Amino acid sequence: MRTLYYIVTSALVRGLIGQGITAFVVYQGMVSLRNALGYDTTQGVYDEPSGVMAALISVIGFLLAAGVFTDWLKWIGGEDPPLKHGAQGRPEWTRYINVDVNHKVIGIQYGIASMVILLLGGLLAIIFRLELAMPGLQFLDGDAYNTLFSAHGIIMIVSIFSGIAAMINYLGPVMIGASDMSFPRLNAFSYWVSIPAATVLLSALVVGGWDTGWVAYPTHSTTTTMLGVQMFLLGFYINGFSSIASGLNMVVTTVYMRAKGMSYFRMPIFVWAAVSASILQATITQTVGLALTMVVAQRALGLEFFTPVTDPALIELGFPGGDPTLYQHLFWFYSHPAVYVWILPGLGVISELLPVFTRKPLFGYKWIALSSVGIALVGSIVWAHHMFTSGMPVTWKIPFMISTLFVAIPTGVKFFSWVATIWEGKMRFDTPMLFVLGAISVFLLGGLSGPILGTIATDMHLHDSYFVVGHFHATIFGGFVFPFFAAIYYWWPKATGKMYSEALGKLHFWIMVPGFWVMSLTQMRTGVLGMRRRIADYGPDLGIADEQALITVATLAIGWSILIMLYNLIVSLRSQEEAVPNPWGSRSPEFMSPSPLPEFNFDGPIQVIGEPYDYGLDDSTYVVPASAAGD
Repeated sequence: MRTLYYIVTSALVRGLIGQGITAFVVYQGMVSLRNALGYDTTQGVYDEPSGVMAALISVIGFLLAAGVFTDWLKWIGGEDPPLKHGAQGRPEWTRYINVDVNHKVIGIQYGIASMVILLLGGLLAIIFRLELAMPGLQFLDGDAYNTLFSAHGIIMIVSIFSGIAAMINYLGPVMIGASDMSFPRLNAFSYWVSIPAATVLLSALVVGGWDTGWVAYPTHSTTTTMLGVQMFLLGFYINGFSSIASGLNMVVTTVYMRAKGMSYFRMPIFVWAAVSASILQATITQTVGLALTMVVAQRALGLEFFTPVTDPALIELGFPGGDPTLYQHLFWFYSHPAVYVWILPGLGVISELLPVFTRKPLFGYKWIALSSVGIALVGSIVWAHHMFTSGMPVTWKIPFMISTLFVAIPTGVKFFSWVATIWEGKMRFDTPMLFVLGAISVFLLGGLSGPILGTIATDMHLHDSYFVVGHFHATIFGGFVFPFFAAIYYWWPKATGKMYSEALGKLHFWIMVPGFWVMSLTQMRTGVLGMRRRIADYGPDLGIADEQALITVATLAIGWSILIMLYNLIVSLRSQEEAVPNPWGSRSPEFMSPSPLPEFNFDGPIQVIGEPYDYGLDDSTYVVPASAAGD
């Protein structure tokens, strides 16, 4: 009963109840008001303007009910409330379902959310993959299929953002010797605002769904009558506040809270990657927010941002009208760099772990650090390669093709450095290292298939084919998913104080990697053979039924391997085997402290006196307690 009480009175449950009540009250109030003003609210199952207002205000209802704004409201009232630390007299596990300002708690909250959302998105993928396993419609119609693949896309993107935030929040401050983020309350807000955003997004599945894909291109997204389209757009939009707040917080923390002696070129390489990704989050998210706002306004208020003029009289008068390609420019100006937000921390994990398991210094440390910045900068000017088939002039296409190919330069710097670091190293093939090597191989597949889509001639043939699906999955699995799993296995003993089963970890790897290679390469093959993406069926004369069945089997194998990982980690929490403070022999600052990390990370200030990756060198020290350095 006590456990049930803690759950029912938690911030999570209070927030969800508050959001539900607020949405119901606002929706009914808006419908009544619009009826009184003479508007017709009976055109569909739901009144769309009322639904939009209810969704927006329900987020505030969630945050107020959960207590996210409590300290800020006290501060406005003249009181400066102290930061609360610990479980406040409750069991320690309750911290993860309540508002907490500790960066490690927030990182774990993000991590749990990422895995839950990953399982949901993966389940949707398995459902529509079973539909595609054979020609003909088996158990889904076109609308249901469109909703499932659209939901899969955006749900997996939300999972990736949560996973990135988990790594940056948990590791960022401790790796630079800080006790927490610069703005702990803003850090908590960035997590908790993502929960009602996800709720709004998932509500789209029960109010009609949406069939626009995760890109939501006008004019289809502005004319379809599904209320679910609005909920998807609003959930996507609201989640942007989480990205912006997280990005700003990490940048400020890195600039102002580094330990004494930790110059920028003495920072762990993961921090360079995290800062590069955070700068992108803080600067480019506004553009997709603008694009989504314009679609919502066009649907709810009738503002014609994306509808071309067809009336000859208006054309003769020079009335400009709307342009659907404007949305694509705004959307991809954000969404292509967003891919680098996902993969930069993952590539940072690869660079962070390779020296540990090869027992060699990281080759070309400064070049790798600066290559993260280079990827972020060059990746921000390549967006229109997604639009080669949109009718843009060829004089625009060529510069975007060239800039796209330039991304290979800083990315190649990382690959050459990884190979040089591995060369003649004394490698240990523990589970984290296996996933690092798997990430390199899979990301190489994504990288080699990228220029094919970044070159005008080949992209014109393969655009919107299943080749794109295979390339995209290789890039994201190699750049994020495999490094994310490597990070979980690597830092799990530090976060929990428990050791997992290496045998199960390696089983996870040896099922997942072959499964992924089969899935991605076969997707590319079907694309070359003519399989289009975003369709519910294909003809038997296309000759790809065997390939589609193989993709489905590989997808199921990947799903099973992830369940093995979750079983392994959950069982380890109940294990009596305690992890040693530094099971991998790492030089990183977090491994100076006990496992799990204490509330403020370190017993006292630390000082950097050496280089971060001098593995295998005699008498080399990276960090020491500040007192030991003579402070």
